Amino acid sequence: MNWKKLWSVLKDYTLVTLGMAFYVLGWTIFLVPNNMVGGGVSGIASMVQYATHIPMGYTYFAINVVLLIIGFATLGKGFGVKTVYAIIICSAGLNWAQVVMPQEIITELALNNGKLLCTIMGGLMVGSGIGIAMHGGGSSGGTDIIALILNKYRNIPTGKSILWMDVVIILSSLLVPSFTETGEQVGIYEKITTVVFGVILVVVNGYVIDIWLSGSKQSVQVFIMSHRYAEIADAITNDLHRGVTVLPSKGWYTKEEGQVLMVIIRKTDLNPMLRYIKNIDPSAFFTVGSVSSVYGKGFDKLKGVKKVEK
Repeated sequence: MNWKKLWSVLKDYTLVTLGMAFYVLGWTIFLVPNNMVGGGVSGIASMVQYATHIPMGYTYFAINVVLLIIGFATLGKGFGVKTVYAIIICSAGLNWAQVVMPQEIITELALNNGKLLCTIMGGLMVGSGIGIAMHGGGSSGGTDIIALILNKYRNIPTGKSILWMDVVIILSSLLVPSFTETGEQVGIYEKITTVVFGVILVVVNGYVIDIWLSGSKQSVQVFIMSHRYAEIADAITNDLHRGVTVLPSKGWYTKEEGQVLMVIIRKTDLNPMLRYIKNIDPSAFFTVGSVSSVYGKGFDKLKGVKKVEK
């Protein structure tokens, strides 16, 4: 049991570390060199850096300290410890990577390819970083903490709540002066363009986060038709520990009566179940269909619903 727990902890922290590496590289290579403004605490930190040349890692860390207190109180210590780890390495990484990253890499991958491509690539990397970190039980902090709190108590997709908060932060960049690394002030028309790219950035970012977080939660509905339905149902129930519903059926062409098995299962568990079916009855007929939402024991819980007294 101790080895399993240790492996689980190592896996989670590896995912958080990998996610923060993607996050830092997205900002360092694609976004900061183009004076791009994103959402969340990193977006605020980037505006501070463009206006004062204070490395964004310091602002990022300071704001997150306050939000972490809220995260500890609401989401639990397990969330907080991993997120503290993520924020520390992310804050250090945002400062360190901007110093050590070779200019040739930034020029070839970002500056020579235009702001639109940098916006898309930066959004993909930053969104993937947040998604991977959340998958490991951590977060990059900031508005991610607020989004997870909303997701805990209401059925609000994490990516969508982050999106709206980010849009407000990006629009506020119009009110903050911005300077390039050479000291030139960014004009109002260029800032308006930056806001447009920023909105594209957070849309890509939010979409990627939802893909990462919902990928392991997608479910499928399987209908199985076989003369050996009892053996298949026993295998699914006893070996895979999944529920099975038996439905009476009648083939209209043959006029034969039979039984159809209905199973709702996580998409990640589908292939093992199909192998069980084919091993028991190679001639079994089955269909697989995606379902958008599954609530109940073993699946998602319906949040924000008050119990009605009888």
